[in-house]
Amino acid sequence: MASIHREVLIDNAPENVWAAVRDFGEVHKRLAPGYVTDTRVEDDIRIVTFANGAVVRELIVDIDDEARRIAYAVLGGSMEPEHHHASMQVFGDAENRSRFVWIIDVTPGSLREPITEMVDQGIRVIKRTLDREAVPPR
Repeated sequence: MASIHREVLIDNAPENVWAAVRDFGEVHKRLAPGYVTDTRVEDDIRIVTFANGAVVRELIVDIDDEARRIAYAVLGGSMEPEHHHASMQVFGDAENRSRFVWIIDVTPGSLREPITEMVDQGIRVIKRTLDREAVPPR
């Protein structure tokens, strides 16, 4: 089993960061554009297409607005782990800043390297997308 834990500070208020994370059907537009090229939702399943061509089917396990946390599990697609559970959570850090935490547990351990590469790439895009100066005024 592999456990991947990443955090990044985002120069934006937690409620704004959470709004983008919570909008689980718009990952390709609000959270990780370019890294994720398409997102479709069918009931509680999210189908995510990545820029590298990978497609995964994710079960949305929980959305907790109070804790600002979403949990999901990969059920299949081009990557078929024996077990995959992940969560993304947003914490307030300093005034108008957020700490974004992404945790993934996966088996077999041989998936550690490719998933870590994807997570590291994804978190850079998420930060760039959500940092305050990147968020267009509404």
